Amino acid sequence: MTNTTDLNQQSCDVCAGGGVVMTRAEAHEKMPQLHSDWMLDAETSKLTREMTFKGFAKPVYHANLAAFLGDKEGHHPDIQFGWGYCKITFTSHELGGLSPNDFICAAKFDALVG
Repeated sequence: MTNTTDLNQQSCDVCAGGGVVMTRAEAHEKMPQLHSDWMLDAETSKLTREMTFKGFAKPVYHANLAAFLGDKEGHHPDIQFGWGYCKITFTSHELGGLSPNDFICAAKFDALVG
């Protein structure tokens, strides 16, 4: 993982239906700034990190951190969790794809979970 300082120090822009979806090249350019567990889907429209744990408490804690971050930044992830796993997905729903906000929040999530 490379330094996430640049993304981690940025704030999300308000999404009100405006804006442009990132290209595949733009998304791939930002990937090295995130933890290596983040994956782009085939359409380059979603950014997902799935974590595995032993037990239930840690997935809940990670889901709560993602929810807290989304509320703070005004950019809310899709969160799935259960015994032994937590899956966080960022996408800019209003745009139908990825925006810089998704990468900013992913980097901030990485910083929160260490």
